[in-house]
Amino acid sequence: MRLIEVQLPKGVTDLLKRKKLRHSEYYDMQHRFDNLYAQSVDGKSFYDLMNIISSNDNIRLAYRNIKRNTGSKTAGTNKLKIDDIKGLSIDEVIEQVQSMFQSYKPESVRRVFIDKGNGKLRPLGIPTIWDRIAQQCILQVLEPICEAKFHKHSYGFRPNRSTHHAKARLESLINMTGLYHCIDVDIKGFFDNVDHSKLLKQIWTLGIKDKALISIISKLLKAEIEGEGVPTKGTPQGGILSPLLSNIVLNELDWWVSNQWETFQSNYKYKHNGSKVKALKKSKLKECYIVRYADDFKVLCRTRSQAIKMNYAIKDFLNTRLHLKTSDEKSKVVNLKKNSSEFLGFSFRVKRKGKTRFGYVAKSNMTKKAKSNAHIKIKDSIKAIQKKPCNETVWHYNTVVMGIQNYYAPATEIMNNLSELYSYLNKTLYNRLKDLRKEATFSDMTATLKKRYKGCKSRLYKIKNMVFVPIHAQKHKTNLCFSQDICNYTEKGRDKIHHNLKAIDKNVLAYVMKNFIPNRTIEYNDNRISKFIAQYGKCAITGMELEKHDWHCHHKKPYHLSKDDTYSNLIILHESAHRLIHLKDSEKIKTLIKVLELSKKQIQKVNELRKQCKNDLILN
Repeated sequence: MRLIEVQLPKGVTDLLKRKKLRHSEYYDMQHRFDNLYAQSVDGKSFYDLMNIISSNDNIRLAYRNIKRNTGSKTAGTNKLKIDDIKGLSIDEVIEQVQSMFQSYKPESVRRVFIDKGNGKLRPLGIPTIWDRIAQQCILQVLEPICEAKFHKHSYGFRPNRSTHHAKARLESLINMTGLYHCIDVDIKGFFDNVDHSKLLKQIWTLGIKDKALISIISKLLKAEIEGEGVPTKGTPQGGILSPLLSNIVLNELDWWVSNQWETFQSNYKYKHNGSKVKALKKSKLKECYIVRYADDFKVLCRTRSQAIKMNYAIKDFLNTRLHLKTSDEKSKVVNLKKNSSEFLGFSFRVKRKGKTRFGYVAKSNMTKKAKSNAHIKIKDSIKAIQKKPCNETVWHYNTVVMGIQNYYAPATEIMNNLSELYSYLNKTLYNRLKDLRKEATFSDMTATLKKRYKGCKSRLYKIKNMVFVPIHAQKHKTNLCFSQDICNYTEKGRDKIHHNLKAIDKNVLAYVMKNFIPNRTIEYNDNRISKFIAQYGKCAITGMELEKHDWHCHHKKPYHLSKDDTYSNLIILHESAHRLIHLKDSEKIKTLIKVLELSKKQIQKVNELRKQCKNDLILN
């Protein structure tokens, strides 16, 4: 099977990360994760993690996080998807996962391939949905422990961090420290060549010394791949746990490079960071800094001779310590004053500019490969419009263009790059759509697009009522370095991401989370919590704050008719308001309206819900 790789816009991924953090609070697991993080910071070891991993609340949290993942719609080798689990009760789901952990044996992994955009295919391993839930349970508990140990300048597959943070750090080092000699190292097939025994030792070294858990991770690594057999090495891309495991492998590299200079404890005394650098320079060490995103990393050095020595040392470290091979053709030392270096779809080079501290600043462009991929994606969306000219296909075109603009906006030369791209695509737009599109004005745009493209003076076109967004209209956006104060596992760190659930009484919320309805589906119980929190613990009709025992969850379309437990079909009501929706006795209805002191607007809300239940409307 051949799938197309899709990159979510940054705003979408940020939203998903914030939701994931909120989910931990929903299921009362946040304090446990905070404790694990704090203990890991203190250097403590963990011997009994399986109790937390297989706890009821952690399994319910895992289900919630998995069902929000688009991959939950993809079937494994047993053909099951998340939809096949939604109808089970909470007790059934918990019992299934806990029994799996007691004598764990993962099912075979489904092999699929995604397009890398250069004509090559990347292999993915898709575990079954039950194995994904089990892996998510493990991930939730391991992540806070590992986050406390990871190097602060690795950015891939970590909470709240992104490619833009890695890019900002690289540019900051170039601009602020004047390091222009860049080491490019390419690891051959990193995910397919991770040494299993080395990885398990690294997990142990991080303080994770629960033998039952390490045995389960070992079995996950050796899960049979359909059509290929049992792997002897590698972490299959596509597994929930694989990104964390890959970071554990390369964390050793991060700290080894960092300890050569950045975090080296010099014997020379110093009082602040500036004097620390002076002290380090007296040590005659090689000045170097690492920036890593997954298996893609850069090391910056002061001089070419230092960079050449470090290049050989890094290759040797990867080979002897991590058992990973590097590509001699792709691994090299680049003088950024003379040549460019590519990182995460951006091409970097330094140019002299004004009276800056070091006389040079980093300039960035889209790489040739990035431009080529963008050209193909936009051209394909234009062809789709030609086949089916409608609002839907034009909007798809717009999302493709805006996704490219969003990702590459931090490139300093983004306007030139997109103008170049537009000049190539303008002919395609004209030839394929000349008889379909009409002239448009700025006023034809939606309010959101007007805000985004304010000040744009390019010629606009539309099909139906949907305006084509201008490809080249994207200004450079300076991206900021990652704030090290942000952390999912401290109160101070979370305050920088979102406000905790302060609007709802904590005792009521704890009661709602723990007192689920056993004979109802896990989907219903999960969405019931979400809806309660979305309404800030208040009745949707009366607006009154709800207590532990005076609230009900109502199905807008009766469950006995719709069998619909989705979030959109649920609403949280005070028990009296709920009775008012189902009552048929007119005298009792009048009495209840007086007791609740409902306004005309509130009665209208009641009538809307009564109508969906096929009940007569209440006459004012």
